[in-house]
Amino acid sequence: MAEARNRLSVLHPAGEAAMVYRQRFAIEYDFPVCFTENLFDPANPTFRDVVCRLEPDRRHRMVVFIDDGLAQANPALAGAVEAYTRHHGDNLELVAPPRNVPGGEAAKNDPSLITRLQQYITELGIDRHAFVTAIGGGAVLDAVGYVAATTHRGVRHVRVPSTVLSQNDSGVGVKNGINAFGIKNLVGTFTPPFAVCNDFALLAGLAHDEKIAGMAEAVKVALIRDAGFFVWLEEYAASLAAFETTAVRYLIRRCAELHMRQIAHGGDPFEAGSARPLDFGHWSAHKLEVLTGHALSHGEAVAIGIALDARYSVLAGLLTEGEEVRICRLLSQLGFRLWHPAVRMAAEDGSLALLAGLREFREHLGGELTVTLLDGIGQGVEVHEMDEARILSAIDWLEAEWAGP
Repeated sequence: MAEARNRLSVLHPAGEAAMVYRQRFAIEYDFPVCFTENLFDPANPTFRDVVCRLEPDRRHRMVVFIDDGLAQANPALAGAVEAYTRHHGDNLELVAPPRNVPGGEAAKNDPSLITRLQQYITELGIDRHAFVTAIGGGAVLDAVGYVAATTHRGVRHVRVPSTVLSQNDSGVGVKNGINAFGIKNLVGTFTPPFAVCNDFALLAGLAHDEKIAGMAEAVKVALIRDAGFFVWLEEYAASLAAFETTAVRYLIRRCAELHMRQIAHGGDPFEAGSARPLDFGHWSAHKLEVLTGHALSHGEAVAIGIALDARYSVLAGLLTEGEEVRICRLLSQLGFRLWHPAVRMAAEDGSLALLAGLREFREHLGGELTVTLLDGIGQGVEVHEMDEARILSAIDWLEAEWAGP
């Protein structure tokens, strides 16, 4: 009966019948997201345990890539990785010394880097039962994840995020990718990692701007999913701005939990539809990153995008007036500047360049435009059109109220 239900008869125009079988299967993904400190201390078994969890009696081969900026800030890291794998040599085999790769958007803007890394791991004999480990910020995780996902059609990938942004957001997700043709994340895959290991000790060497950058994503996910978390962010804004350990660690864990819940239970983990529910504030943020030549980091651009869309939500009659001020106040208290001249940048035809971000946002998934706005703190709502006059009014408000001296 099952075969009969899955078999369709199709009549061609010429009258000939064709048989079409409906192929169905499901794949379950399961990967750990660990929160620890001093991951590569030989006394810490976390990394060994996640790598060996499916085959505890094997010696697992791996190659390790380290974000160049992280390597410069933490010159002992490569040696620590080597010492760790030697200590756990019964289970881990490092096939080559850790290799540095460019950090930041440079990792995602150079297609030749991807080809070089694919060739490198192939020459090392890394296969689908071996591991590619990336230690670094979100851009490095994206690029190396893409290398792992496309070599042998998928090599096991372990992410070790080293920034607040990657530990609480991008590093715990299922996306990999690089930029192309002036469009952020145009080329990539949906390939879940084998494991994610968040090491809080890696955050210590971050510059101040990098420390707060990832907090914009925490504000974002609180606004669309958890009003209680938003209230907590308001209460602890001063502690977070000062990067106090207990507060920052809770922010990272809670933000990561909310992202993981959306991926697991939101109904569209690989974005097969037209919605990007976790991308509130991102249609303008992605464009601002490109317009500024990435002088604005992702987190800085997202903060501006959140502020803009919060005001737009008020103008659209969705969000109670005054709540956008509350949102902007929190972002400001965390240390974000909510204005950049690129918001007003003109395109070649004289139109507002930022508006092209809406078109690119829609084209990235196809289908109708779907943008997440707010109809309350903790309540995201999807809309399918954005009124240009309201966008311009929101920009006017943002510049008047938050551009500063």
